[in-house]
Order: sequence, then structure tokens, then C-alpha cells
Amino acid sequence: MHDLVLGDVTVTRVMEYVGPVGMTPETFFPESPEGAWQRHAPWLAPDFLDPQTDLCRSAVQTWLLRSEGRTILVDTGVGNHKERPYSPVWNHLNTDFLANLARAGVRPEDVDVVVNTHLHVDHVGWNTRLDGREWVPTFPNATYLIPRAEFDFWNPEGGHRPKLGRGNQNVFEDSVAPVHRAGRTVLWEDGYRIDAHLTLEPAPGHTPGSAVLALESGTDRALFVGDLLHTPLQFVEPDTNSCFCEDPELARATRRRLLGRAADTNALVLPAHLGGHGGAEVVRDGDRFALKNWAPLSRV
Repeated sequence: MHDLVLGDVTVTRVMEYVGPVGMTPETFFPESPEGAWQRHAPWLAPDFLDPQTDLCRSAVQTWLLRSEGRTILVDTGVGNHKERPYSPVWNHLNTDFLANLARAGVRPEDVDVVVNTHLHVDHVGWNTRLDGREWVPTFPNATYLIPRAEFDFWNPEGGHRPKLGRGNQNVFEDSVAPVHRAGRTVLWEDGYRIDAHLTLEPAPGHTPGSAVLALESGTDRALFVGDLLHTPLQFVEPDTNSCFCEDPELARATRRRLLGRAADTNALVLPAHLGGHGGAEVVRDGDRFALKNWAPLSRV
């Protein structure tokens, strides 16, 4: 099952990739407490850690939401045919993502809203597709919602030097600028209400403009948190950042704040990159958090 219903909103998980990402826990999460991966290995392996190779496993997935008659995509993955010389795992992918989206009943022209939680290489790739020699919006009728702080940070004209370094090379030029030139973007600040059930909120730290999408419908709650977490180890070790967090202290504070909110409101936490069941409910456990239930989605 790749669908769940939260109040009046239907959520579908659309996969692009699941597998190793070429990094060990020590590289991907250098702040991990000593021995943490070994202590939690019984439930981290094999979905989030390959015990044979000691490589982290991740998913690249888009959350497809149907709300108030509109079709909404949350993050758009890596994309096909993208030149990513410093991100070899993502270089010139050629996946069946659009076919997977079609199997979920959605054609590109059906999409009304695209949410980019931030502008890393693996969150914006399907914003565009190659048409001859030009990058054009994949979803021609959609409004692309991008945090203004994120747009300004990754715009090469700003001269910023991100921690991801060259890993995001070409991304703004081939996956962000074309939709902006086409007049399809809304650059929002402070917050943005999509409809009665869905609200975008700033969640800075991982990147300066990172955002979360909060779902509240009836008695159901969910937080689509992008890269607030890359691994479920961060549920139980919330001060552990990835190596890609631009502001480590702010990333920790934002993660703790939103996990606390999820625990207090019984909200389902749905990151961008969890394999397995894709997300979880959490509870408070002293000054940390513990897994309550995995999301009710089929394991991948």
C-alpha cells in the first residue's frame, strides 16, 4: 500500500530511487554518538543501513497529495539526464519516475502545485525535463512554491559557498531557473497557506530556507519535513546532523522543535528520504524521542 488517507487529504508515495548512496554512517552523519549505529542496528538494517557494506541506504520519493480537488507534489527528486559531475550517484539518472506517477493516476499536466522544501540536488530534479536541448517545466500547469531565502541562497549570482559545495552544481541552472523564467514560481516568505489543510512553514538549519509542509485535517496531523531527517537514527538521536547541514546548531534546534510538535500532536513525520515504511510517529523519551509506530505504508 502506497496510499494513506489523512482527514480529507489523500497521500501517495511515488518512488524514484531506493538503495545505497555511497556514504558510510561516519561520512554521512559525522556527529553520530559513538556506537549509536551499532546499538540501533537491529532496526536500522537492512532498510536504512546495509550491514554487509556499511553503507547508508536512502529513498528518493515524492509525496503526492490530493487536497480540495488539487494535485500537489512535495519535492521532485533527482530527475533524468541531469549533469551532476560531483554527485555521482545522481549523475545522468534515467528512471521510471513519470511512469510511477502515471501509475498513481497523475499526468504532468494534472499537477497544480509543486512544493520544493529546499533546493538540494535530490529535491528539485523533476521540476524540469529535457525538451530537445532546453530544460522546460515538467509540470506545465503547476505553481512551484519555493522559499525565497532558499532561492536567494542557491542562486549563483549570490556568491554563497554552501557546505554541499560542488555537489549542487548545475542544479539551480537546470532545475530552478527554467521554471522561474517561465513565470511558474511563487517565492514565499514567513509562511504560505496552500489550502485549509496544508501550510508551508520555515524550518531553517539544514539549509537557510528549508521548509516543512504541515497537514492538519480533521483529527489527523502530518509533517512533511524534507531533510530535517535523513535516517530514523535522528528520531532517537535528534542532535545528530547530516554532513550537509548549513547551520548545525539551528538544524538541531529545528529538528527538536518539530519532533516535539509531532510527539505532542501525534503527527506522522514523513521525511523525503526514508526507505522502509517512509515515516513514523514518535513519542517523547526524556530529552530525546522514540519510535511509536512506522507509517502505515508498504515497506520498500
